[in-house]
Amino acid sequence: MTRRTRGREIALQVLYQLEQNPDSAPDEVRDFIARRIRDEGLRCYADALIAGVRSHREQLDALIGQVAENWSLERMAAIDRNILRLGAFELLHRPEVPPKVVINEALELAKRYSTAQSSRFVNGILDRLQAPAAESRAASSPEASGEEAFSPADDASSPVDGPSAPPSP
Repeated sequence: MTRRTRGREIALQVLYQLEQNPDSAPDEVRDFIARRIRDEGLRCYADALIAGVRSHREQLDALIGQVAENWSLERMAAIDRNILRLGAFELLHRPEVPPKVVINEALELAKRYSTAQSSRFVNGILDRLQAPAAESRAASSPEASGEEAFSPADDASSPVDGPSAPPSP
């Protein structure tokens, strides 16, 4: 598992947890992340994904809703909805991450945490989001947005901290 894969996995777990339990205390969320990710840089990456998805949720949901033919966000499984939000956020707001990597990582999350059909569903939605994402990427860069850029080595195989755990109910 790569470093960023672990960060995405924990971010997904937190996003799911916050959707199911919106009154979760911020300290509990921080503790959940800290217990699963020991590396400070990776913890910051997961935090940035969580904060980005949460702050852009309306935009992400609107775009997902536009390309999800015959599916409303409310009809989607909660885990699929959060995988899509995470992938859409990275496609639109993390230009340093190649779109193929974003989609592949989302597919792996869907295979691991959702149903057998979910990876095809997630692939179709994120594939349709690539055009709007390309326009958004052209208009922004990590330097322009003030976000920290990560090196391609962050998506390379390296050891990660702690065992993987499914989201808390």
